[in-house]
Amino acid sequence: MKNLVSAALVWLCASGAFAHSRIESTEPENGAVLSETPAEISMTFAKKIRLTRVDVIFDDKAPFRLDLGDQKSFDRVFTLPLEGMGAGAYHIEWRGLGADGHAMQGDFFFSVD
Repeated sequence: MKNLVSAALVWLCASGAFAHSRIESTEPENGAVLSETPAEISMTFAKKIRLTRVDVIFDDKAPFRLDLGDQKSFDRVFTLPLEGMGAGAYHIEWRGLGADGHAMQGDFFFSVD
């Protein structure tokens, strides 16, 4: 019986992990060093999600939130305008909901010389 319960718990944890969407790519790419500040950022996910929040932390200053507009639907690709602050380090933190209702979050970095 103990083995059956353990197997069920492992299966439940694994199936929850498969339900979440992973980020496939970002533009700029994570870790990129650019010569100019991009006018927008883009994130592509493996499965559809709904973004709920995107913050930018520039050179370890207080974060500022990007405007998601009236985005309320689930999608795989999101492109958001970026009001760049010039040369420095950009840390993008995102939050969203998977189609299954699970909260998700992640981040990526790039810098401008």
